[in-house]
Amino acid sequence: MGDHSIIDLVLMASPIVQLVMAILVFMSISAWAIALAKTHQVRKAKQQLVAFEATFWDSDDLGQLYRQVAHKEGGDLQGLERLFEAGFQEFVRLKNQGVEDANDLVSASHRAMKIALGRETERLEHRLSYLATVGSSAPYIGLFGTVIGVMHAFQGLGDSPNMTLAAVAPGIAEALLATGMGLFAAIPAVIFFNSLTNRADRLLSEYEHFAEEFLAILQRQAHSS
Repeated sequence: MGDHSIIDLVLMASPIVQLVMAILVFMSISAWAIALAKTHQVRKAKQQLVAFEATFWDSDDLGQLYRQVAHKEGGDLQGLERLFEAGFQEFVRLKNQGVEDANDLVSASHRAMKIALGRETERLEHRLSYLATVGSSAPYIGLFGTVIGVMHAFQGLGDSPNMTLAAVAPGIAEALLATGMGLFAAIPAVIFFNSLTNRADRLLSEYEHFAEEFLAILQRQAHSS
């Protein structure tokens, strides 16, 4: 870039290109913030899944386990705890109402866990779409800045009596900087989106497997009673 630093190129850029760069900086910072927050959330959800599965399979009394889970505040219930609480609560509620048919009991518990699973899906996938938006749109926003920058550079070249490469190089560098910033915002966003989506899908699959195993236990209890 010769004697021009990146800051110099930004300051010399046209107002439209500067606006494009500001948008890309905001998108990059916000995408990183969301990606790091979601990474922590998914890691914590995985740890909770492993811990609750161990507690569940070591428990001999599901009623006692339900009372322990129910004593937690609603906001603290996540993952398998929320599925277990929703399914067992519905099972006990219908039993207390005098429902004896095993299929009715299991179907009601299944519906309750399906609703809880839907809420967990929304929680895990919340804001992931923003990462996809940044990954798909940032390169085009940068390209728009590049086009404007090139037009500005050639316009300045036309007004200059010295038609040399040195005269147009800063403008071209300014334009390419917008492209680079677009890619810098997009590439990490795409990587994080793919990684977090895959991890969230695996978690949800494990939730579904637990729900099926738990329903089998409830069905055995319904028939035995």
